[in-house]
Amino acid sequence: MFHQADLFEQTRSSSSSSSPLTGAPLDMAGLIEKISAVSTRPRYAFMVLTLIAKAAGASGQVGPYVAEGRDQVPVRDWLSEALIPLAQRDRRRHAVIKAVQAELAASGELPQDSALAGERIDQEVRARIRRSARCNISRAVSDLVKAGLLRRHYQGYRVDHHNRGAQRQAVYTLAAGVRTALPH
Repeated sequence: MFHQADLFEQTRSSSSSSSPLTGAPLDMAGLIEKISAVSTRPRYAFMVLTLIAKAAGASGQVGPYVAEGRDQVPVRDWLSEALIPLAQRDRRRHAVIKAVQAELAASGELPQDSALAGERIDQEVRARIRRSARCNISRAVSDLVKAGLLRRHYQGYRVDHHNRGAQRQAVYTLAAGVRTALPH
């Protein structure tokens, strides 16, 4: 299988299964320390790591798809959906709702019926939050790769672009020792 090196892949020979300061086996405090050293949003990155670990199961690898009922959902979309509730209380969400309402009204796509209009606005707001969440997931995963806690590669066929294509999906693999350091 083709392996594309990640931009943030660790080049040092340091072990990711031990704490950087003590050399002891990685524990919860060591995980948080590693994440905090590289991430501007360590709590979010920790949540992403926890979700990836839960979805990975015994193999320590998740992707390119996650089973969601009878459907197979790309792992980034699954993570985005899982973290969307965090955006429910965000003060910027109200600004997004107003902007969506104004854009739909200006384009004539806003239904006259208030119930239908509310559904249409909620649908568009959720789509925008999902796109934003996908970007946030990518940043958090890049931080986790920098910290040496996760490896990322892609599976799928390369089309439409010399570097990557629309049919490639991310696969995440936990580094050694990460699963034992996370709460069960």
